Amino acid sequence: MDLFLESDDDPATRAFVEERNADSQAALDTPAMREDAEALQLMMERDDRLILPARRGNWLFDFRRSKDNPLGLWRRLPADQDPLPNAEWETVFDLDAFCASEGKRWIYAGAVTCPWEPTRVLLRLSDGGSDLTRLLEFDAEAKEIVAGGFDLPAVRSHANWLSRDEICYFGAIDEFSATMSGWPRVGRRLQRGVAPQEGSILYEAARTDVYGYAFVIDPALGDAVIDDPSGDRRQIHVFFAGHQIGKMSIHAEDEKGALRRLDLPVDIEADLNHSHCLWLAKSDEAVAAGSLVLQRLTPFGAAPLDAERQIISLPAGGRSIRQFRLLRGHAVWIAEDRLVPTMFVLDLTRTDAEPLEVALPEGVESVSFTPRFADLQLGDDTLWVVGQGFLLPPTRYLLDPSEQRAPLALKEPQASPAYFDAEGMTSALLEAVSEDGTRVPYHLVLPKAFKTGELPVLIYGYGGFAASLGPHYSGTTGRWLEQGGAYVQAYIRGGSELGPQWHSVAKREGRHKAFEDFVAIARDLVKRGYTKPSRIACTGASNGGLLSAVMLTRYPQDFGAVWCRVPVIDMTRFQQFPAGRAWIDEYGDPDDEEDRRFMLDYSPLQAIRPASQQSYPALYIESSSNDDRVHPSHARRFALRLEQAGHRPLFHEFGSGGHGGAGNSAEMARRTAMGYSFLRGAILEPR
Repeated sequence: MDLFLESDDDPATRAFVEERNADSQAALDTPAMREDAEALQLMMERDDRLILPARRGNWLFDFRRSKDNPLGLWRRLPADQDPLPNAEWETVFDLDAFCASEGKRWIYAGAVTCPWEPTRVLLRLSDGGSDLTRLLEFDAEAKEIVAGGFDLPAVRSHANWLSRDEICYFGAIDEFSATMSGWPRVGRRLQRGVAPQEGSILYEAARTDVYGYAFVIDPALGDAVIDDPSGDRRQIHVFFAGHQIGKMSIHAEDEKGALRRLDLPVDIEADLNHSHCLWLAKSDEAVAAGSLVLQRLTPFGAAPLDAERQIISLPAGGRSIRQFRLLRGHAVWIAEDRLVPTMFVLDLTRTDAEPLEVALPEGVESVSFTPRFADLQLGDDTLWVVGQGFLLPPTRYLLDPSEQRAPLALKEPQASPAYFDAEGMTSALLEAVSEDGTRVPYHLVLPKAFKTGELPVLIYGYGGFAASLGPHYSGTTGRWLEQGGAYVQAYIRGGSELGPQWHSVAKREGRHKAFEDFVAIARDLVKRGYTKPSRIACTGASNGGLLSAVMLTRYPQDFGAVWCRVPVIDMTRFQQFPAGRAWIDEYGDPDDEEDRRFMLDYSPLQAIRPASQQSYPALYIESSSNDDRVHPSHARRFALRLEQAGHRPLFHEFGSGGHGGAGNSAEMARRTAMGYSFLRGAILEPR
């Protein structure tokens, strides 16, 4: 029937994509679309943007795109200078020139720092924005690719340094090296010039796991604080086995090199340094879900983890731990109570220390932090802290956790330029009541002026895999607001914005709660008098693409338009693709009759009704040919089934960009502008 669309090389598939791309191009490529694309591209290429550099050795490093370098430049600045946009940044790696020399499109995906030589890195280069990643050794001091250095093939992979001359390489180079979901499971010791398959095996996750990961902690680096009375400075080798998305076991090598599992639940998030393990409980197995727990790491002791647990943040209704991290001598975390943030620091070197609160600026809707040094084993514990809001450009601050006075102060503010004029716009945190009576928060960002009852609204949501959304400043959103549209961010169940239970209740047979939450927000906007269903659009990508597709098929009367991006659509076949096998814990197993029953209750592909029985809102389906996480056949088959049922969706499959829509600045801007062009015709312009 339509399964030929799962074959990317089938001539019929290529013809299907080409024909529909031509139709969507004709419909959406308007003068207004091109104007949006140009404006969005200029935002991405601005010279005065806020910079959050990472320090390696005596340099600060930054990656940026520009008009002349739309794929990007990796740049450096002496560490004693202020990282301002107009500083004399020096190019270290020109990605555009590199791609031109190779005749190949690579997308910068970060750099893995060698702790023993911090200006020696592994560049992570994504193949066209896909999950396939090449690892290339680069000398950022000499500004050149290392001759004879590591150059590992573009596969699903990651690596960490074991020493100056060795790495622990996880690469899905063959069936043996990959989990059933296609991610790497086998960690090998590699030296330069050794082929990946010839490296000695250090670690193995199970075939049924999702991934394996390993790293080394070296307490002898830098001036690391060693609060162990023995002053033990032996290297600590750690191995993570990811059993499901968000479920793991952690192991550490003892003095004989034997792996021992840390006595922890599997349903956790965790971080380690040379002396401690900090973990967030996501179930009630060992402590109450939502607890943030600190324990001593004792890899060479009788047990690899001390049994004494210190709960440094207690769970509460509506509370989540937005971010947490172990530095060398401090634990840092951000707690949110119904999305209102508070930041804390705990001194790990004092047994009598109490958490110190960080004084946050007034008016910020969200806060995040990142270490100033690229490798936490080097330098100090200073952090970049960023505060922002939907209408508040981000401001970067410096935080020194070693200060002993409370509250801790943020220093040296550096504000981002405004990307749009927010004068007269407002942002409010509201709540809708879902079908089961649950209060569901959402942010409503209003344009300067609108007609009551006719407000064009774009609602964005995700609602899965414990992913938390938060307020953020975006020139892309600002472009929509400037044109008279309102923006809503929905904090529905399936995410973890209000704690671990906010996620767990909407897994598997509870998935319907995420959908009910989302439509409740749309209906709440109508109830409050802002708008009407025909002026409401929804959008989401990946699992959010599933969410938006369900809105189309289950609640068509509540929306005027649906922008469905890189979606999961067929809940009976997602596990047929390797990456999909990692989603069974979240959605259920289509091969299990009971699971299949509740998934078919909402699976968009099977829920399509003929146009003679049901009209649907305007629909734009977007995908990528090289999406190797959610196969583009989901989007293709959805479009074809809708057409066969008498509907007229717009469909566009971009040739590159992968699951995240990556590319150069022009490509990324055009992709968003195509979606805005669809929304303009569907709900923004008066009809």
